[in-house]
Amino acid sequence: MRGEHRYELTTTWTGNRGAGTPGYRDYDRAVTVEIPGKPDLLASADKPFRGDPSRWNPEDMLLAALSECHLLSYLHACVTAGVVVVSYRDTATGLLREDGSGGGAFVEAVLHPQVVVAEAGMVAAAEAAHAQANAWCFIANSVNFPVRHEATVTAAA
Repeated sequence: MRGEHRYELTTTWTGNRGAGTPGYRDYDRAVTVEIPGKPDLLASADKPFRGDPSRWNPEDMLLAALSECHLLSYLHACVTAGVVVVSYRDTATGLLREDGSGGGAFVEAVLHPQVVVAEAGMVAAAEAAHAQANAWCFIANSVNFPVRHEATVTAAA
């Protein structure tokens, strides 16, 4: 099925300390991300960039999007392959490299899914489903850096 899907949200800077942005150290990086009908997401820059470490930052959100997209694509791939997943947990990591001129880019993301399937006979197909999930993941297909998978698949006891 082909189609287009549009997404919309509102991002509001809430870090004005009263004087706006007269200098780099004179404002907070506080942001609120809003989508009608969903809880607000409180965000900021990452701590090394003068942000609030208790809030989500864009790098966190990118890594979370990659992890969740793979998870959802993977569950679909497993259903298609006849694999029953009973548990899935991912500890994703990402590497952002600064370029020395104020910019930078992610150079890789590594997903570490720990998957438990219903039966031992499903393990091989469950392992193979990660490649299909990667091919189907909209977010992984939208980034210009590798998204690797180091999965562990076991059968339920």
